[in-house]
Amino acid sequence: MPLKAIEPRRLYRQVADQLRRLIESGEYGVGDRLPTERELAERLGISRPTVREALIALEVEGCIRIRVGSGIYVTAPPAEESFGEESEGPFELLRARELIESALVREAAAKASAQDVAALDAVLERMEFGDHPSPETIALDREFHVTVAGILGNAVITRFVGELFDQRMTPYFARLSEYFETGQTWQVAHAEHITVRDAIAAGDPAAAEVAMRQHLRQSQIRFQHSFGEDAGIGRADGRTSAKPARRAAKAGAGSNGRNET
Repeated sequence: MPLKAIEPRRLYRQVADQLRRLIESGEYGVGDRLPTERELAERLGISRPTVREALIALEVEGCIRIRVGSGIYVTAPPAEESFGEESEGPFELLRARELIESALVREAAAKASAQDVAALDAVLERMEFGDHPSPETIALDREFHVTVAGILGNAVITRFVGELFDQRMTPYFARLSEYFETGQTWQVAHAEHITVRDAIAAGDPAAAEVAMRQHLRQSQIRFQHSFGEDAGIGRADGRTSAKPARRAAKAGAGSNGRNET
């Protein structure tokens, strides 16, 4: 049998696997409330965004249900395994976009023409009153970033930025949007896009880089708010779950003690 290369599993997938095993073993039953996002992060020695990615993955699978302001509850086992192939988490993707697009926009600001700025203005005008989150607003968001990349006149770069954006078209991103993106956050993001546009129109590469980096960093922060659940472990019906100490210890088992940023 031929040998296959061993690829390290992403940290959020490792966390999801640990929690899934606890659920499947009966340590957490249907209706039990898991430790809070903050508690899981502390016990596992990892960042809260990583825990959030793991929880979103488990919810997409149907293993848990996140009730904002209440907690994270175990649901009835899914009919079939629905977890797809290994994929990048939402925060990994947004960090990559921050690094790449903030560099590209410097070049765009240095060579943008009046026609390029007009193209950005046309997109921004349609973005202003979007009902977010929706397929229409996400398409407009993509169009803005691809239009910025298009200023460089390099078809490979333009396609790459579009394909990078398209990686957010996953159930994980859709669930994050459902929880954390609203009409209000869309207006904030729209204002950030205008700041990027203004720096490009002014022909200021440094300001354009700062504006794009700030925009994509704020996009990450918008997904980093707490689910708002109360501390502790309980049940959806208000009863206290048994064995919290043993479960908490098992949830933390196997932690490598590292913090991910």
